Amino acid sequence: QLQLVESGGGLVQPGGSLRLSCAASGFTLNYYTLGWFRQAPGKEREGVSRISSSGGATHYADSVKGRFTISRDNAKNAVYLQMNSLKPEDTAVYYCAAAPSWSWPVPWSAFNSWGQGTQVTVSS
Repeated sequence: QLQLVESGGGLVQPGGSLRLSCAASGFTLNYYTLGWFRQAPGKEREGVSRISSSGGATHYADSVKGRFTISRDNAKNAVYLQMNSLKPEDTAVYYCAAAPSWSWPVPWSAFNSWGQGTQVTVSS
């Protein structure tokens, strides 16, 4: 059974940092494009960042470019999201997701395995 489990969310002040982690079980991440999504209250879920199966290519939403960094460790079957210079508008539930594809780029709609989400709150 495919399972993704996020951790690392919490409450942080504006300008602070958090590092989200996502551990996979039940499948090997090597053959998947991985991504992070978020959903703020009253808003649609949006794609934040994605990384190719090899880790050699990444993409970021304009709203987080230059502040967030996605990375993966295929040996540990994990994906990470380093979030710096956090803003109140980054407050959301963050989800990691996987798309079974080696191609790049993979459309946001291709992600079909999801974690349960972790809450990130940016507030003073």
